Amino acid sequence: MAKTNRTYKETYNACLDYIVALGEGACLPPEKEMAGKWSISRSTVRAVLDHLSEEKIIHWKGRDKTVLRLPVKDDYFQASETRPTADLIEPAFMQYIVGGDLAPGTVLRESELAKNFGVSASSVREYLIRFSRFGLIEKKPNRYWVLNGFTRDFAMELFDVREMFELRAFDTFVKLPADHANWQKLKALGNEHRYLQEDMDGRYMQFPRLDDRFHRLIISAFHNRFADDFYDLVALIFHYHYRWNKTGEKGRNADAVEEHLRVIDALVSGDFDVGRIRFREHLQTARRTLLASVSWD
Repeated sequence: MAKTNRTYKETYNACLDYIVALGEGACLPPEKEMAGKWSISRSTVRAVLDHLSEEKIIHWKGRDKTVLRLPVKDDYFQASETRPTADLIEPAFMQYIVGGDLAPGTVLRESELAKNFGVSASSVREYLIRFSRFGLIEKKPNRYWVLNGFTRDFAMELFDVREMFELRAFDTFVKLPADHANWQKLKALGNEHRYLQEDMDGRYMQFPRLDDRFHRLIISAFHNRFADDFYDLVALIFHYHYRWNKTGEKGRNADAVEEHLRVIDALVSGDFDVGRIRFREHLQTARRTLLASVSWD
């Protein structure tokens, strides 16, 4: 198996983490169990084991796979090598349509996008088919795609649905038991927000990723596949909008950090009614910010 394969590299890194958890001298499970653990083929498992053996991380003989040493940082494939192709296409595509000031009716050709993004045309096609369900793009019978336009109406519809999902998810989140892991994650996010706040001039560009993690944590309590799927679109639109529109970016991000902290602090202190008010206010601010900042068609 070629070692440029992303599935192989992802599995190899996952297996290294697994070896760290097992400890030196431990034995890896049978190949069938490993294949099931990571939902991969046995041939991929054998390729991973072969590489581990070459690097003297394990001793592999027959069914015996013994850990000789714990992995170090240099044993891992870099993150850029293990990112799924879809993860590479999404930011490139959103930067292209949101940051490119494209007018409604713009023709999008798979071959041109593939060349621009450095991926295969089939990968672009799969992504566009999946993304088209949101109505932002449309496939025409003669095989090219058309941008319907990121309009004010589109943004309003997007936000209406976002508020329904996130407010419902918020109500679910506050009902989590006190020992649920999400409460610790929320506290940790609060600390990260304060860290960013300490040097807003130098760190404000880190906010979009932090914003995504905050909202996804709230959404995660909902356990709703449609909400999870929809939020992928929300994240793409809003976080690439943050990066695209630089006017007042630092101030917008500073205000949003403060709003997040008001929500987090209220929830951590157990004042859920105040937390919900603050959360609704934050969503309303995000709506106003987008509508005021985008150059509408």
